[in-house]
Amino acid sequence: MTRDPQAAADKFDDEHYPAYTMGRAAEMLGTTPGFLRSLDEVKLLAPQRSPGGHRRYSRYQLRLAARVRALVDEGTALEAACRIVVLEDQLEDARRMNAELNQRVQAGGLTMPTASDSS
Repeated sequence: MTRDPQAAADKFDDEHYPAYTMGRAAEMLGTTPGFLRSLDEVKLLAPQRSPGGHRRYSRYQLRLAARVRALVDEGTALEAACRIVVLEDQLEDARRMNAELNQRVQAGGLTMPTASDSS
């Protein structure tokens, strides 16, 4: 069996690669596997499954879970904490896209519509 070293290296850099088992993820977060299952039940996380059917989590998912755990530890209800985290994540995506668009506009690669364009 030949292995592609670049493909392996790419997995280390991919924050969405499902590298962590449920047990390892719970250990890293300082929580229980049941807490991670509850995040799956409320649809915050959708972990991938190993060929044996075991949940596998990515670094991105662990960051979300850590933020939810912090909110729950502060007394926020689980469902509310999940909604807050989803909204924070969406806001970060919007800010990133806005920054990218602004860079393209400043570089002259894109023009922004004006108010008179919509009338």
